[in-house]
Amino acid sequence: MRVVELEEAVRLAEAVQAVGSEPRVVTSGNFATPLPLLEAVAAELPAFRLHLLNPQRGLPLHDGVVPETMFVGPGFRGHPRLAYVPSRLSLAPRLFASTLPPDVVLIHTTLPRDGMVSLGTEVNVLPAAIEAVRARGGLVLAQLNPLMPWTFGDALVPVEHIDAGVEVEQKLAVHVPSPPDHTSAHIGAQVAAAIGDGATIQAGIGAVPDATVTGLIDRRGLRVWTEMFSDGILALEQAGALDPDAPINTSFVFGSEELYAWLDGNERVVLRRTEVTNSPARIAEQRMMTSVNTALQIDLFGQANASRIRARIYSGFGGQTDFTVGALQSPGGQAFMALRSWHPKADCSTIVPLVDEPVTSFQHSAVVTEQGVARIAGLDERTQARNLIEHAAHPDVRDELREEARALGLM
Repeated sequence: MRVVELEEAVRLAEAVQAVGSEPRVVTSGNFATPLPLLEAVAAELPAFRLHLLNPQRGLPLHDGVVPETMFVGPGFRGHPRLAYVPSRLSLAPRLFASTLPPDVVLIHTTLPRDGMVSLGTEVNVLPAAIEAVRARGGLVLAQLNPLMPWTFGDALVPVEHIDAGVEVEQKLAVHVPSPPDHTSAHIGAQVAAAIGDGATIQAGIGAVPDATVTGLIDRRGLRVWTEMFSDGILALEQAGALDPDAPINTSFVFGSEELYAWLDGNERVVLRRTEVTNSPARIAEQRMMTSVNTALQIDLFGQANASRIRARIYSGFGGQTDFTVGALQSPGGQAFMALRSWHPKADCSTIVPLVDEPVTSFQHSAVVTEQGVARIAGLDERTQARNLIEHAAHPDVRDELREEARALGLM
């Protein structure tokens, strides 16, 4: 790797325009996008496809950019040129070696150390993208950020795999969790009550996951195998709730400055590639694997829509399908769907007779709302429907749901 000025890195990226009218640029997503490097490259490329996971707002999307992703975030949501590629995240990395070959990969890393850099807070699909672009003679550019935490596992990249690096200090985005509202706290407490000592948890971000993790402070011997985590895992570590002999496994991290300080140089935390963290087979190997996901709608057949609103893509499969299947295969595993019974913005029930959108996942262990816990795994479909109506649905729609259940042959 040569350390160069930003202008020279941009000249290198410009050369890829010769490979075609619309080269593919893959970069770090979520909250680790190397924005100064991406902005400089985007300003010089008149047309290209920009691929990243869960893109955030503020990305350079001039008229020649085609936003492309396997998981839609707020930065691409509703964009008129959006190219959404449906894929389970466990399978997403394969696409870089087949239908989505990258021409340039922009990564956000630490400064070099002993011939290596670290991808820091975000690993995800980046190792696969780096391998694919190098195999086809493309370009890998790194934004070398002295503020990026040094992490281990698949986060480590040899400097010889990078064509050029630019040192840019970019403050990391932070998330400071606020106390959950009453409804989220109640949902999280009910999920936590079903998780025992020694379980392995998938911990996401948001009010309900935060509340769930808070409810696990008094557990012991917990393990972590997750796609991402935030400050709740640090709180469990500080409380002695985690198994001290088991690594904390994740693919990316987003949280407070305190969390990043704890992460920096911490060999206990292992950042793994998406095809490892999200492999249903690897998830199934975890002891008492417990996944907690959410949805926009769940119907009386237990089908969940977590991806689309009025047929338009809102997010994507994400890790939901991978973790639901993997958790159910784990000895003692559970797969929860946790959500409010009433959608406050849409002003409608989240428990519906039959989802009219493409299904994201189904066959969960239980659906949890502020109304209660509706067990569905291993029960006949009429009992599933009755449990959803009586224990998960909002009281205002229960009579209507019973009528619909009769029409569907579920009562």
